[in-house]
Amino acid sequence: MEWFAESNYWLGRLVFQRMLAALYLIAFIAALRQFRALIGERGMLPIPEFVARVAFRSSPSVFHWHYSDRFFAAWSWGGALLAAAVAAGAADAVPLWASMVMWAVLWVLYLSIVNVGQTWYSFGWESLLLESGWLAVFLGNAETAPPVLVMWLLRWVLFRVEFGAGLIKMRGDSCWRDLTCLYYHHETQPMPGPLSWFFHHLPKPLHKAEVAANHFAQLALPVLLFTPQPVAGWAAAGMVVTQLWLVLSGNFAWLNWLTIALAMSAAAPLWSDRSPLPSSPVWFEVLVITATVLVVVLSYWPARNLLTRQQMMNTSYESLHLVNSYGAFGTITRIRREIVVEGTADAVTGPDTTWIAYEFHGKPGAVGRLPRQFAPYHLRLDWLMWFAALSPAYARSWFLPFVERLLENDRDTLRLLRGNPFPEVPPARVRARIFRYRFTTWRELRETGAWWHRSEVREFLPPVGLSPLRERR
Repeated sequence: MEWFAESNYWLGRLVFQRMLAALYLIAFIAALRQFRALIGERGMLPIPEFVARVAFRSSPSVFHWHYSDRFFAAWSWGGALLAAAVAAGAADAVPLWASMVMWAVLWVLYLSIVNVGQTWYSFGWESLLLESGWLAVFLGNAETAPPVLVMWLLRWVLFRVEFGAGLIKMRGDSCWRDLTCLYYHHETQPMPGPLSWFFHHLPKPLHKAEVAANHFAQLALPVLLFTPQPVAGWAAAGMVVTQLWLVLSGNFAWLNWLTIALAMSAAAPLWSDRSPLPSSPVWFEVLVITATVLVVVLSYWPARNLLTRQQMMNTSYESLHLVNSYGAFGTITRIRREIVVEGTADAVTGPDTTWIAYEFHGKPGAVGRLPRQFAPYHLRLDWLMWFAALSPAYARSWFLPFVERLLENDRDTLRLLRGNPFPEVPPARVRARIFRYRFTTWRELRETGAWWHRSEVREFLPPVGLSPLRERR
């Protein structure tokens, strides 16, 4: 079928697939490094307990049939190695059917992890990775010209990511409409980056220009994705620029990089031109058309969500995460609150007790420490700590298990932190307090060397020891 494939999409497909495989690799590495403390057999939210109460149909995963920490590690290592091979070009060096199998296996491997990850895997970029990974199965490889239907489905994903985020902002916080949200956002975002302090101190007129540019990128450019080239390509290129700005200003795991990969699939035809590639086999065309019909049918719910005033962010409508709704920061917090977790060697605490703070890798802690860049790597505990500071309800299922493991000097849990202030003997008591954090001014930075100023707000968890905590649970 002449209409089925277009050789000029070859560069867009190549860039998208290689970036997607690299992001799969990062996702599997993050799972390997964090799973034991978060969802392992002795984790805060153990997988065996989850699969015992949740049906396979609600969360399809291989771990419903068997789970052990060793099996999970082997599963994740398999995903990491396969993703690395595909990123290096292995899927283009094998027959078409084998390439499809590679992408399908990556999708199944990561789906099994996400569907038992519980609150640690409840972020929109997990569904975005799975939805993009599903479409990658039907993109073909170097043996065939890229199928036009799937390339347009990638634009449909990109449209929902950007337009959904734009709509939820305009429907949400008034600061998006009066262009003042970035007076606060660089300071109060979940995990600031090393340049966030500097972005925060840009002149307010420039902050308003940033918001206006964001609205243009999320509400106008996505519509142009469905126009002929080169307009669609330049619209996608504009989205890439916007996403790179977000990469510089914060840490949003692989959300920005995956959005860039999607945009590059539409922008790359601006710079690609090559001789025709071989025609697709009939069986491949049948599979692509079937997958396209399925996606179109499943798109009803996300499309309706875009049109409703009760728009939902980051929602999956079926357990395979094939077609989802996206969005971010419909509401902007004006004040940054952080939970500071501290331990002491004193069995009885009082006014003279010496408390030592546990420092996290990404979330703000010590006021003199400049935030670091971690994205596209995802620090799951650090992100959930930000949500917990907004409301204790976000931490109800995991915070006490976290504290219990600190009181035990649990090795896997401590690996999620910057260090262990009690390397010899576990602390006798642990407490948690909420502080208000704000970026220092230029003058305060020069005088104190501190990037943050903080003041105590209230107690989050009173001093607790191991035995009382176990009784409390």
